[in-house]
Amino acid sequence: MKLFDVKEINKDIAISFIEEHHYTPMLPKLTKHWLGGFVENELVAVLTLGWGTQPKQTIKKLFPHLDTKDYYEIGKMCLTDEMPRNSETQFLSQVKAWIKENTEIDLLYTMADGIMGKAGYVYQAFNFFYGGKFRTAVYRDTITGEKIHPRTARKLCEENAIFLQKEKVHWLTPDYMKTKNLERIDGLMFRYMLPMSKKAKKHFKKSTVDWTLNYPKHKDIEFWKQIELGKYERMKDWPVFTFDNMKYNKKMSGGKLDEFMT
Repeated sequence: MKLFDVKEINKDIAISFIEEHHYTPMLPKLTKHWLGGFVENELVAVLTLGWGTQPKQTIKKLFPHLDTKDYYEIGKMCLTDEMPRNSETQFLSQVKAWIKENTEIDLLYTMADGIMGKAGYVYQAFNFFYGGKFRTAVYRDTITGEKIHPRTARKLCEENAIFLQKEKVHWLTPDYMKTKNLERIDGLMFRYMLPMSKKAKKHFKKSTVDWTLNYPKHKDIEFWKQIELGKYERMKDWPVFTFDNMKYNKKMSGGKLDEFMT
């Protein structure tokens, strides 16, 4: 029995839904499709398809012979709290059918955000292949708990450079962060990939990483706090992030596709 009817929806409706139901309100810049999941004509789920901020670099790093046209990345997925357990899997099933009918991609890529305490159980339940983890970093406001992605910290880096009397810095330095009540926290991201065509299995053989069903669990989520330049200590407790009264983040509403397709 098909629970969800999946179809493209208005971008503004999708954004409003995501801002209300997703744990983080920031939206991916490069979205191609805004998909809605309906039950008895009521919108109860949204999923976005597109690419991250570096679409070509992302796919080339994993599959050197492929390009942006060969894959989509899940940007956001969320459902209303009233939906029963395991609804995400049923929703993904209908999304997969929609993708196969309406696109020609070979691969569907996504990441579970370990920094937000996600190991990717939804993707594991749907038999996505796991492609390993990698370490990443964010900043956190020690007063409000706001999570700040390095790519949104450009102005802070400019201020940091002036603070150090340097032309440019790429990462905020500990001394400067103290003046702004900020800290750097490193965590993990977990890669997942779903074959979407018969050609996909051949692509997997040419990948630079191993794709397996040996999935990570909550115990594999780790955090490190920077205590001085180049030195970190493992955190015993998970950091808490909030998105209320955001000072550094802006809610994004999509980007121009022609900025990166060439």
